[in-house]
Amino acid sequence: QVQVAESGGGLVQPGGSLRPSCVASGSIFVIHGMGWFRQAPGKQREVVAHISKGGTSSYADSVKGRFTISRDNAKNMVYLQMKSLKPEDTAVYYCNAAVGTTQIVTGIYWGQGTQVTVSS
Repeated sequence: QVQVAESGGGLVQPGGSLRPSCVASGSIFVIHGMGWFRQAPGKQREVVAHISKGGTSSYADSVKGRFTISRDNAKNMVYLQMKSLKPEDTAVYYCNAAVGTTQIVTGIYWGQGTQVTVSS
């Protein structure tokens, strides 16, 4: 079994910063891509950022220039540095990990989410 757990959300004022983190644990041989998603009340879950095993990253247009995704392969962790936060960034942030062998992905696992609230 594989477990994914996020931490580091919280309440922050507009313009502030947060750095949630996510760790994958359990029966893991290789973690391929890791990603951050978010879901605001009444809205669908959307991708925020993704990073490949080799470190190639991509971002939603709404967060480009403000958020940075990074990972530590030795620790099976992924981070999301969020700066210049806006009220519209308020959401539950979820992490996922694509786990498998060196050749294929055999499963995608999700965490329970961490709440990020941007408000004065």
